[in-house]
Amino acid sequence: MLRIPEETVRKAAEGDMGAFEEIYRTSSGYVFSVAYRVTGNSQDAEEVTQDVFLRVYRKLGTFAFKSAFSTWLYRIAMNTAINLYRKKSKERGKNLSFDDGIASEKCSEGGAGREIERQENEVLVRSMLESLTEGQRACVVLKDIEGLKYEEVATVLGINLNTVRSRLSRARERLTALYGKGGGGL
Repeated sequence: MLRIPEETVRKAAEGDMGAFEEIYRTSSGYVFSVAYRVTGNSQDAEEVTQDVFLRVYRKLGTFAFKSAFSTWLYRIAMNTAINLYRKKSKERGKNLSFDDGIASEKCSEGGAGREIERQENEVLVRSMLESLTEGQRACVVLKDIEGLKYEEVATVLGINLNTVRSRLSRARERLTALYGKGGGGL
């Protein structure tokens, strides 16, 4: 899990832009990664990342240090990503678009086969994640992809520990069923 020194957070909360920039540099990649796994789209993940850090900047003074800053940040990131995902899903009528620039990446001659396989696997993983409910997807992203502990997932999502376990169990059952139906390249 991401570690940001409490002193850095305090300085940023007091208006130290250097400290806030350190928080951004340290955590923006992780926020983008979480957002990308939830939204399945790099443009949406960039939008979420921007929104998250605007919210963090505006609300940092209200952070009470009752939990780890990273937990607070992840919760903002997950909520922002889920909200954008819901909004975009309604707009596109649940039609999925897996072309967010991946196909336009240039492949080197020697690595073209590996790059195509990587892209296919990425599309497969995203489509399998899309098959989950948003609650299940959030749990899978945080636990299985980002490596958080069960307790951390519960804290980030603001849900009961048993709910995390239940959602992960159902998600894994669903993913196993999909994997058996042709997701063998995962």
